[in-house]
Amino acid sequence: MPPRPSVLYVSDLSYQARGRRYCDEDIYLTSQLRQSFDLAVCHPQDVTALMAGFDAVVVRNSGPVIEYPTAYARFREQAAATNQRVYNPLTGKADMAGKQYLIDLTALGYPVIPTADRNDLAGLPQADTYVVKPKAGADSHGLEFVEAGDLQNHLARKAGTEVLVQPKIDFRYEVSFYFVDHDFQYALNAPDPARRWELANYTPSREDLEFARRFVEWNDLGHGVQRVDACRTRSGELLLVELEDLNPYLSLDRTSDDTRARFVEAMTASIRGSLT
Repeated sequence: MPPRPSVLYVSDLSYQARGRRYCDEDIYLTSQLRQSFDLAVCHPQDVTALMAGFDAVVVRNSGPVIEYPTAYARFREQAAATNQRVYNPLTGKADMAGKQYLIDLTALGYPVIPTADRNDLAGLPQADTYVVKPKAGADSHGLEFVEAGDLQNHLARKAGTEVLVQPKIDFRYEVSFYFVDHDFQYALNAPDPARRWELANYTPSREDLEFARRFVEWNDLGHGVQRVDACRTRSGELLLVELEDLNPYLSLDRTSDDTRARFVEAMTASIRGSLT
């Protein structure tokens, strides 16, 4: 009987996140994936030292990499140098590479919240309030709301910091679409904009799925788990908020037993596929 593939599952079980418990999700996922793989869990700062002994590294709820940039850079360099299989692959063009993609997608005409560099604000819609956030930010770290009249002064005070600027959008609700590889799995929405992580099941329309798939196809990951976050504007259109392609929290506790089982089956097949 051939040996089972081995997986080094990367998670920070102690990471504190607003409105959700990352560790619970990873405890569940590892309990399921262990049925198909020889699996060990490690902290993100230990992965470089341990990964040579495993067929694949699965990066999951490891927290924002801005909290351990040196360890993350070393991991990426070592993975590239040794052709280590990483899931998701480290070729992602979205949040995995920072927030610049929101500026790029705006310029390409994709349906995203209009986003600009600090030096190119003329193309943004006028707004009473703007959102300023670091290009290297994650999990709302560093996000600030700035009144229009103070925007230039605020940006001057942040000279030397790489930031992006967006108009604050008045939206009805946020919705997230979850994919394994290029296959849609489920969608959840936050009916109350003030309670981002109080999620409910969402049945997407054909147009909703076409919207979400555009970004998954643009990112062009052969394998992996992605979350497409969008907001529904007052006029009814969807706009991309972010495309999480490094370690998206999956909110599996908000789904049904059948949905979770299908997701685990799809993720297991995807990890296996990434090894061949």
